[in-house]
Amino acid sequence: MAKQIWKPGNMVYPLPAVMVSTGDKKGNQNILTVAWTGTVCTNPAMVYISVRPERYSYHMIEESGEFVINLTTEKLARATDFCGVRSGRDVDKWKECHLSAKKAQTLEYAPCIEEAPVNIECKVKKIEKLGSHHMFLAEVTAVQADEAYLNEKGKFELNKTGLLAYSHGEYLGLGKKIGTFGYSVKKKADRRRKRGKK
Repeated sequence: MAKQIWKPGNMVYPLPAVMVSTGDKKGNQNILTVAWTGTVCTNPAMVYISVRPERYSYHMIEESGEFVINLTTEKLARATDFCGVRSGRDVDKWKECHLSAKKAQTLEYAPCIEEAPVNIECKVKKIEKLGSHHMFLAEVTAVQADEAYLNEKGKFELNKTGLLAYSHGEYLGLGKKIGTFGYSVKKKADRRRKRGKK
């Protein structure tokens, strides 16, 4: 199989396309769409987002030390795209996208997006100035989850929310389930347990 050699670039796809809600100490609030985001640590729970310093929301996050990662769905695809291509300097994204700001549980300035199925409240611990983007390393201080996706046993069924992904310039639904964590070894373990009972 022949492969071309390309210059260094960001080709780690797919990624979550999330809407990050922010606020400053003057009461201004904004939403920006971010795909450069991910998990950093389990305990304590930590995440990161990478943002260009020229973005309108950058200085809100820098000043307040807060932001909320709001997971997006196929129903929120248009709003997700709009919040990534329009600046809060020029337009009220909350109004244009018919989104509702909800008070966060642990943050003072950054609101949650009511329409998102999951809101991850974050407090900045460190800013890494890497180049075109600066990375906000943050600790998760609370998670809000929509009760509409709790099943009869009280388990949160995140993958039934219609999560949105971003891959190489395109938004995608996640598609069908092909396995669960550990499924590649589960049958062997089950067989060993059954043999042990005989």
